[in-house]
Amino acid sequence: MSTFDYDLFVIGGGSGGVRAARIAATHGARVAIAEEFRYGGTCVIRGCVPKKLLVYASRFHDEFQDAAGFGWTVGEPTFDWSRLVAAKEREITRLEGIYRANLERVGVVTFASRAEIEAPGRVRLTESDRTVTARHILIATGGQPSRGPAFPGSEHAITSNEAFDLPAFPKRVVVVGGGYIAVEFAGIFAGLGAEVTIVYRGPRILRGFDEDMRDGLSAEYERRGIAIRCHATIAAIDKTADGLDVRLDDGSPIAADQVLLATGRAPNTAGLGLERAGVKTADKGRVVVDGTSRTNVDGIWAVGDVTDRINLTPVAIREGHAFADSVFGGKPWSTDYAMVPTAVFSTPEIGTVGLSEADARQEVGCVDIYKTRFRPMKGTLSGREERMVMKLVVEPKSGRVLGCHVLGADAAEMAQMAAIAMKMGARKADFDATMPLHPCAAEELVTLRDKWVPPKI
Repeated sequence: MSTFDYDLFVIGGGSGGVRAARIAATHGARVAIAEEFRYGGTCVIRGCVPKKLLVYASRFHDEFQDAAGFGWTVGEPTFDWSRLVAAKEREITRLEGIYRANLERVGVVTFASRAEIEAPGRVRLTESDRTVTARHILIATGGQPSRGPAFPGSEHAITSNEAFDLPAFPKRVVVVGGGYIAVEFAGIFAGLGAEVTIVYRGPRILRGFDEDMRDGLSAEYERRGIAIRCHATIAAIDKTADGLDVRLDDGSPIAADQVLLATGRAPNTAGLGLERAGVKTADKGRVVVDGTSRTNVDGIWAVGDVTDRINLTPVAIREGHAFADSVFGGKPWSTDYAMVPTAVFSTPEIGTVGLSEADARQEVGCVDIYKTRFRPMKGTLSGREERMVMKLVVEPKSGRVLGCHVLGADAAEMAQMAAIAMKMGARKADFDATMPLHPCAAEELVTLRDKWVPPKI
């Protein structure tokens, strides 16, 4: 008979932790899980899911405008922020209930409590000051917004956590940061009618993405009236009777109702007892693990954003599943991080899989580039000037497609399907041999024939 209360104790009820708990339980393990906020984690509660719902809401502005070009007469639309927030809350509450029910259905014991590691094999539930024991402990506490260095008035700014539940819609928003979270919220608030300024310390938004995607989205955002202030930081924020007075480091002012700090995320490891248990951490507090999600301490594991590998929900789910199968199911396997598709849910959105042109050149040297920029068919009648950009990065010798990048409507859907082919090692010749589906934007990916030649300077 086991001397442990559980075979597995999971700290964190997000996507990775929940998947690991469920799969371990189906393999016959005695499993418990603790979550201090709401089950579903960042993705379901204050990340991917509510963000995508707000993105949908923000895009109706375009639909109302475009309808006239197709013969529709639409009255003056109005927007109610409180109704959107309430609808969003109903949906994430429904999803949280599903997460809990799925855990309970397979026999996982759930705790609504913060959990901390007292020692290897020992976990304390802070709500009840109760200690339980487990043969294996899985850390799956995810990440949290980083506010960056403090500056005068920084306490008046919010993070993405608070942005979903603002009591009133802000008409003037300053978004600090140039990553995908900053870019997405800028698009959301602008689409819902706010005046938006992005303040970013770097030279161009979306560092790490393909250059054509960065340039293309910057141009479209500026066309939509979103101001992008690069090489800039906030020096101070003063609260006034009319809102917030934002001063940049060059002395220029911006009037705002909200300032959103979207300057990155950090692993959520503070106060978990990792030092006490001897668990090794590294930069930003990330938990150091090997390829099987094992820490340096026997019996303690970690998956998801807390390890700061590829911080995407499907990756955390895959890591959790691999851990449970390997440790409890007798079916060892590990997560493959090659050809992971991702998207930026801006408007227009970006879908990408594989290497950027710059990364491909660094990795393999010479590459062939195929790209196109065009006005999508819908814009011909609506009059919208928005442009789509599509790009393939190809290794010349083998012809293998190393990167696929799309800017425009439904880009994420295209990237997901392209990822299947690219994961199988698709070559440019395979794209060429595929019959186009006409008329659609995605057919451009299989009709790109001419290599791009950089203009002579």
